[in-house]
Amino acid sequence: MRLRLRQFRPRTGPHEHRVVQPLQPLRHTSLRAPKPIGLLLGDHDGLNRLACLFSFAAYSRHTIVHVPLRAGLPPDEGVGELVDLVLAHHTLGLRPSKWPELRRKLVNGTPLTVHTDEARTARDATSWREHSERADFRGELRHATHARTFFLFGSRDVFAETATNFAHAAGRGPHQKCVTKGHSALMAALPTLVQEPGGGHPLEVLICFKPYPPYAHFRQPAR
Repeated sequence: MRLRLRQFRPRTGPHEHRVVQPLQPLRHTSLRAPKPIGLLLGDHDGLNRLACLFSFAAYSRHTIVHVPLRAGLPPDEGVGELVDLVLAHHTLGLRPSKWPELRRKLVNGTPLTVHTDEARTARDATSWREHSERADFRGELRHATHARTFFLFGSRDVFAETATNFAHAAGRGPHQKCVTKGHSALMAALPTLVQEPGGGHPLEVLICFKPYPPYAHFRQPAR
């Protein structure tokens, strides 16, 4: 699928970084940080583009993907802090505490068009699921919340698995009966997040489909 982005090359000291954002905002998609349950709520367009962004992130080890979800319309359900989303490979070494400095330098970006490979993404997602059953599995998503931003750090395969979860939510969400009345439908969740020590309720981020209002515009796809 074709993905239209904006690319930035900010510098911090001697280091140049590559940061990309969606060229157009995901107007009807929002994210609430997990405390302990987070909620990602989106329409078909938003969930579909997130699937592509995760797929792009899976194969872009030296790129930071920034999705400014707070720029969209405020959701009419859910509780908790609304946050942006940042994706980065764990090998990149991005520190959340350094993000505000980088974010301030995201000016004068240049348009960029990329294409995602759904077949390759599906193969790597399958590989992640097969390895996740092993006792020595260490392929979870690391995460942090800082400066009104939710950070996800992972590898190629776990980002690919997440992309398939979003693609499922985008494809099957419009077929759920409850959404014709403006209700959200739980479709998936982010793959296993690294859990905080000390027990308690596991951290989760639920992925829900919801058409944007006014709901009279929404027509359920033919079965």
